[in-house]
Amino acid sequence: MSKSPTAQDAEEEEIHFSRVIATFRNYLRYSLAANNRRRKDLFTIPRADRELIGRVGYKSKLDEVDKAIKANADFLDLIVSDPAIFGHNVDSTSAEEEHPSDVAEGQPHDGPSGQHGHSHDHGHSHDHGSHSHSHGGPSSRSETASSDFDMDKLRSTIKQFVRDWSAEGKEEREQAYAPMKEALLNHFSDIPPAERGNFRVLVPGCGLARLAYDIAKLGFACQANEFSHYMLLPSFHILNRTDQIEKYTIYPYVHSFSNVPNRQAMLRSIRIPDVLPSDLPSGANFSLVAGDFEEIYGETEEPEDGAPSAGHWDAVVTCFFIDTAKNVVNYLRIIHQILAPGGVWINLGPLLWHFENNNTNDPSIELDLEEVKSLCREIGFDISNERTIPTTYCSNSEGMLGYVYETSFWTATKRP
Repeated sequence: MSKSPTAQDAEEEEIHFSRVIATFRNYLRYSLAANNRRRKDLFTIPRADRELIGRVGYKSKLDEVDKAIKANADFLDLIVSDPAIFGHNVDSTSAEEEHPSDVAEGQPHDGPSGQHGHSHDHGHSHDHGSHSHSHGGPSSRSETASSDFDMDKLRSTIKQFVRDWSAEGKEEREQAYAPMKEALLNHFSDIPPAERGNFRVLVPGCGLARLAYDIAKLGFACQANEFSHYMLLPSFHILNRTDQIEKYTIYPYVHSFSNVPNRQAMLRSIRIPDVLPSDLPSGANFSLVAGDFEEIYGETEEPEDGAPSAGHWDAVVTCFFIDTAKNVVNYLRIIHQILAPGGVWINLGPLLWHFENNNTNDPSIELDLEEVKSLCREIGFDISNERTIPTTYCSNSEGMLGYVYETSFWTATKRP
């Protein structure tokens, strides 16, 4: 059983949460300052060069970027308008600067929610867009001011909205989510659709929860689990406070001027969400539990929040998840432990080990793919339906650079 949180854990959690909220609220000032730096840089080059750049429209593009940043800030303000929903006491003055939003907040409706405490941010997130790792927060836990690291995570979250909740992200979702949903349906093909609600599916590391939502839409009892507040706050807003399709407009690509073919590719708007989050089957069982996967599901007894643990899950679906482990053995052991005999584990993802070469002194066990699969068999899984699926992750479809992951896909069943 995992240890109970200490008073120090709780204090660190409050500090971390305050820093996350401050990052959302500081987005406008931070991002406008970064764009204004470009204007200042113009005055470092010869006047003749400045005039040439002015004639190609660069200055007007900077003005358009300012407008897009302000629109993003309005949306981010809505997300953190009521941070107390997560049970934390956040002083609104802890942010360096706030600004009013002229976008009215929609009325919340019934939707999935849930909570579980955790001690600090393990940095469970890739910045796939820039092909870099995120290993943990700033070294000082006594400050709530936002760092470059914090703001980078927030920018990644904005791009994640495209992947999970926009029409533009459909192609990328189909690459990754469609094979996983198909495998789930195939495994339970002998179960009438009306009875799928009797089968529990867990989606750890759910990000903004679209895969989990889609599984619940298929009729399964689905629980999503996520650690990062950079994901939890936005997913709560989309799932519980959004009452119409394409209610929000964001500009996810205005933060970098690199590898941009034209102004449209960088300044284009994205409407979210592409579906109505409340549009689930009658009586759908869909929940979102916040907290560390190992702390929650590694319990040997029934957790206080009522999340089923050992032997209670019929399926575990992991997408871009297992490489977030410090010790992948423990991840695999927990997945095996919580599955019922004959239960299925469906996995898709790369092996971009999150804690490799970290600067936070966290341990990191980094195996190759064959070692991971051998480990799965040693722990008690029978692996089948293996294949490689190429997929992008939060890619700008109109940009000049994109990474394609040759992800490993498999279906594994727990031996009786």
